[in-house]
Amino acid sequence: MPAPNSGNGAAEQEAHVLHRGHAASTFPAAMRSSLTIPPVLCYHRIGGPPELGVTRVARSVFARQMHALARSGWRTVPLGAFVTRVQRGIAASDHEFLLSFDDGYASLADTAYPVLADVGFTATTFLVTDFVGRSNTWDVRYTWRRLPHLGWDAIARWHGRGLEFASHTASHARLTWLSDERAADELGRSRQTLLGRLGPDAGRAVAYPFGASDQRVERLARAAGYDVGFGGVRANGSALGLARVPVYLWDVGDTPLGLRGDAIGDLGRLAAHIANRCAVGTSWMMRLRSGGAAQ
Repeated sequence: MPAPNSGNGAAEQEAHVLHRGHAASTFPAAMRSSLTIPPVLCYHRIGGPPELGVTRVARSVFARQMHALARSGWRTVPLGAFVTRVQRGIAASDHEFLLSFDDGYASLADTAYPVLADVGFTATTFLVTDFVGRSNTWDVRYTWRRLPHLGWDAIARWHGRGLEFASHTASHARLTWLSDERAADELGRSRQTLLGRLGPDAGRAVAYPFGASDQRVERLARAAGYDVGFGGVRANGSALGLARVPVYLWDVGDTPLGLRGDAIGDLGRLAAHIANRCAVGTSWMMRLRSGGAAQ
């Protein structure tokens, strides 16, 4: 299928790209540079029980979005190729993106991964490694019952089918609130678990819980052995401070807002940024529940 932008002369075409992890802008194709990287989408829950939060996307919405993107010529970039592009400064191509899921809920095996297989997309799931095969007691209970995470057997099966997995730290603690020692343990312990279970490719990337990072956290992630790290919508664009755009419950169009290069996309990224910042409330609630220990 030809890309939707073909037909008007490549020199005059405009491409919507994400520039070094900052807000999407519109650049003429001739102005692309080695600093451009593919945009990154982040889903959390697909389908399942309703929640008192914003991270659940209906299964029908997710399936419609993936099929629409595939029909429009969008392609997913495997995590390994994405890391190589960041390290070597290779320019992004039109209509490609990195697709990711945070937390690794068990329902993904029924509601999301089969859809990806249908359309030929790959994705990276960032796992809370201490909670693999367990329920999400690290989180505030936004659903009537606790939600289970993928187990290692299911992870191994889908890994064998081409899906990728990486770190969302050991216990989903807010790293910016932790001491150097505790943050390093969260990062290092999770990476070592993934290396032991899935091999070296699983130790290359980390997604910081709540998108919360700073220079200190990025330094600790680098020391732990990660090649890239993903923060929030407005990350700094360094290899350990790359941006991702969450897809929340209001993001129901065929093209997720994080892939749009127009004013609506800008507004959607702003809304996602605000929602992401509000997640600090979850951290405070968990901190109070644990008797004051940082989460």
